[in-house]
Amino acid sequence: MAGTVSKKTVAHIWNWEGKDRTGKQIRGEIRAETEIVAKAQLRRQGINVSKVVKRKPKFGQKVTEKDVALFTRQLSSMMKAGVPLLQAFDIAAKGLSNALFTRILLDVRAEVEIGSSLADAFRKYPLYFDGLFCNLVAAGEAGGVLDALLEKLATYKEKVLAIKGKIKSALVYPAAIIATAFIITAVILIYVIPAFKELFSSFGADLPTPTLIVIALSDVFVEYWWMIFGSLIGGIWAIAYTYKRSPKMQDGLDRIILKVPVIGDVVRKATIARWCRTLSTMFTAGVPLVEALDSVGGAAGNKVYADATKVIQNEVTTGSTLNSSMQRSNLFPNMVLQMTAIGEESGALDDMLDKVADFYEEEVDNAVASLSSLLEPMIMIILGVLIGGLVVAMYMPIFKMGQVVG
Repeated sequence: MAGTVSKKTVAHIWNWEGKDRTGKQIRGEIRAETEIVAKAQLRRQGINVSKVVKRKPKFGQKVTEKDVALFTRQLSSMMKAGVPLLQAFDIAAKGLSNALFTRILLDVRAEVEIGSSLADAFRKYPLYFDGLFCNLVAAGEAGGVLDALLEKLATYKEKVLAIKGKIKSALVYPAAIIATAFIITAVILIYVIPAFKELFSSFGADLPTPTLIVIALSDVFVEYWWMIFGSLIGGIWAIAYTYKRSPKMQDGLDRIILKVPVIGDVVRKATIARWCRTLSTMFTAGVPLVEALDSVGGAAGNKVYADATKVIQNEVTTGSTLNSSMQRSNLFPNMVLQMTAIGEESGALDDMLDKVADFYEEEVDNAVASLSSLLEPMIMIILGVLIGGLVVAMYMPIFKMGQVVG
């Protein structure tokens, strides 16, 4: 088991070229651990590989979810207006400021032009177009409703981006304040306190205990500031690096986050909103429930819910209802379970899940607003105690001397 996890954690993106079963020259990208694995995967797809090269990161070039969402909305609008698909691709690609994304879209257009389906062309770029995106495009092509499903996909991506933005604002604000407080405190300890220390050395009297503690702390920062900052930055980087590559750490941290007072509640509501929105979108597109659950877990954005979704999927595969499987996971509130049960019984599961997603997205809005109101006074108190404590500790000897002189 450990070996399997290790292999999954070092997957790379490979650029490949080759010929399909009809002899047409094609190219694309694939995620795999090694070149051998990449070639094996391509051979299983019926591709005669001529070249596989590991993609090197290009600094300054990155395709974001916002880029994909904007492109999807543009493509949907143009197709609804009657613009042919290839022409719509030309217009959308040439209107982008991101050179990397423009190249990718033109490559996708070229694949479609030589006979590939749009979904298959997108699948060659898994780093930018995930399984959910490709499955919905495939469903749209098969049903002749590509424009409608692209519109639903664009709406889905916009709402997911909005909910992610709210979560980031809820988490980034306190983190930024804490970082600012740490930097201000470090500056005081490294530059301000030593000046007071020199002044106090001429007093020839015993200093108060709080002042001695602050001076000792200042000495540590002056002597080892590089180690303190290096350890802090290195620790944050190590946690982020390990989190991306260790399923165990993802599971552990995500569980801890869900239990954090106030913030955990916001994250849970956002996760449930994304979970329901994803399943509703897939179900509306006609994707079977078991297949839809493949995309739902990863889209939830939380390892705890992703793991639970796999269990739910296995139980649904063996004949269990979605509602009973969700109930056994102990991760969904009663309201979600009741709405799911009603949806299954009435045959309107997608509508019910959509309503649940709307409800929890509004709950996240309210929770983020409340969180900001709650954190502001708390942060001001903490900053006041921290900075004020340092100032008072350093002025105590001066006050004491004033009393003696008086």
